[in-house]
Amino acid sequence: MLLENILIYFSALSFIFYSINSVYSQRLIEEFERWGYAKFRYLIASFQFLAGIGFIIGIYFTFLITIVSFLLSVMMVIAVYTRVKVKDNFVQIFPAVFYTLLNLIIFYNSI
Repeated sequence: MLLENILIYFSALSFIFYSINSVYSQRLIEEFERWGYAKFRYLIASFQFLAGIGFIIGIYFTFLITIVSFLLSVMMVIAVYTRVKVKDNFVQIFPAVFYTLLNLIIFYNSI
């Protein structure tokens, strides 16, 4: 249970941090443009922020863990697809693959 909570908090804080950076970081603003998602940057950042908060709340309401981890897994599969589509190299694709697997593990453990 402790390892599972560590994974959940790690994912939660990562997505909260990334969502905030998606709004304010010039590098990420340019990345969203490169990926073709500039119009959706605030929406994606909002979903990521809410998912991070959902994970934290999910420690107390466990059904949220299943929902959030599934939705983040889907989001990250789309992120992997996007990075492959724009021909990113393995180092650029790896974080999306890592978070896909991390959230799939959390999802699997939650069902």
